[in-house]
Amino acid sequence: MTFWHTPPTRPRGLATLGEVAAVFLKLGTTAFGGPAAHIGFMRDEVVRRRRWLSEEEFLDLVGAAQLIPGPNSTELAIHLGYRCAGWMGLLVAGLGFIVPASLIVTGLAWMYVEYGSTPQLRWLLYGLSPVIVAIIAHAAGGLTARYARRLPLMACWLGVLLLALAGVGELLLVGATGALCAAASLARRHGAGISTGVALGLAVLGGSAHAVAAGSVPIPVTLERLWWFFLKVGSVLFGSGYVLVAFLRADLVERWGWLSDQQLLDAVAIGQITPGPLLTTASFIGFVLGSWTGAAVATTAIFLPSFVFVALTHQLIPRMRTSAVLGALLDGVTVASLALMAAVATRLAPHAIVDGTTATVALASMAVLCTARLSPTWLVAAGALAGFVFHP
Repeated sequence: MTFWHTPPTRPRGLATLGEVAAVFLKLGTTAFGGPAAHIGFMRDEVVRRRRWLSEEEFLDLVGAAQLIPGPNSTELAIHLGYRCAGWMGLLVAGLGFIVPASLIVTGLAWMYVEYGSTPQLRWLLYGLSPVIVAIIAHAAGGLTARYARRLPLMACWLGVLLLALAGVGELLLVGATGALCAAASLARRHGAGISTGVALGLAVLGGSAHAVAAGSVPIPVTLERLWWFFLKVGSVLFGSGYVLVAFLRADLVERWGWLSDQQLLDAVAIGQITPGPLLTTASFIGFVLGSWTGAAVATTAIFLPSFVFVALTHQLIPRMRTSAVLGALLDGVTVASLALMAAVATRLAPHAIVDGTTATVALASMAVLCTARLSPTWLVAAGALAGFVFHP
């Protein structure tokens, strides 16, 4: 029997709810290093140590998490909980992985709000900001490299990058690129030639160029707006967790004026140096904008879609994986998301790299990321130390 069949409430030979809770609470408290590292930690716990799943079953779930919006490592945790302990396992594993990390980030957000103006914290963030820009740029480049030989997708990537830098809305670019790739796949399958699909997609993208943001229009922060914004982001976020930064900057910095670029960099830095999913950056921003209630609202909203998507697609993903059209659509959405990552790194760089010291830190970070298999957590720690030592 494959894992695609609905498991019983307590799958025989797998795990109890208590065992699932213990594993994912541990991971939510200690799993540093980003999504790739999180997947490695989960593999060690559920495949190597406890043998709850085979290597093949685990890899199937990794692939399943890649095909739906949301943070991949969090959705893998939810899939694993569902596979090992049924519906309650889905909730227990997801909450166990998210809640400890969110509480840690919220506590740091409180310290940031209370003591953020102190020289010591500013020195730390002075060294952290260029490291974060380097990490985002490296992640964007590394993930994009897998598409380097697929010229149509790289053309889409370049088009999205240019339009994003011109101010075109992120959701419009992601949707249009996905539609372009799906149309091209349909055209190929029905013998109409790829040019039909490409022409349609380019027309959509070209028309979207008129939807350039008019600039910052400050509006009041409310819990309702905070909820709907993070729910939207959690529902459409494909690719690396660093794609989150593009959505945050577009609305919270440029359109609504709720955050500054420096506050955004600080939020991403805190999300990077803490365990668990990078999307707990939402907890930090929610606290900065709405105190403890804002943190709870933002965290719940951004992670809620992951639980819903896993529950709905656990049985349906095999059909998605065998559909050429859906596969092409997902490729387009992913490529657009990677282009948005590159665009946000380009825009944040001037705010992070402000002198020779920060330029050196950024270049050194990029060199280490490109040449050594080192967790970004260590680079973040080194950047913080550099900030204390070399601050102006």
